[in-house]
Amino acid sequence: MITPADEKLLLASIELAAFARKRSNHPFGALLTAPDGSVVQRAENTVVTERDVTGHAETNLVRSAGARFGRTELGGYTLYTSAEPCAMCSGAIYWAGIGRVVYALSEEALYAITGTNPENPTMMLPCREVFARGQGMTLVSGPAPSLDTQARAVHAGFWS
Repeated sequence: MITPADEKLLLASIELAAFARKRSNHPFGALLTAPDGSVVQRAENTVVTERDVTGHAETNLVRSAGARFGRTELGGYTLYTSAEPCAMCSGAIYWAGIGRVVYALSEEALYAITGTNPENPTMMLPCREVFARGQGMTLVSGPAPSLDTQARAVHAGFWS
């Protein structure tokens, strides 16, 4: 279930995605909240500017959060992201022990936008499936139908 508070944080992740796009990166953004709901980390996609294929917003966030917080502590944190985490990002989230993921745009909807663009070789593997294969428990909320227009808008014209 996505709450009004979740929607506000998802909008912030979409704003981060727009910022990434303005910096010539792929339009994805993510943020991390502590158990009290305060934002403790923000990250954007840096694939282009850092010339790093693993520079997705979520993996960038996991790297910095992992250096700052312990795995046990991260179990109480929530990662908000503008689009459903890909298989690589889901793996990073799982290994970091982040307890909850909330996303705006589904992997399926993203694929409908990007198609076979080589800049986004989508695997069409839902994050829920990746998390279900692990030994931990990562709660997932998404997609957010109420934010579909905003989540898609940040990608408009980017992948064509």
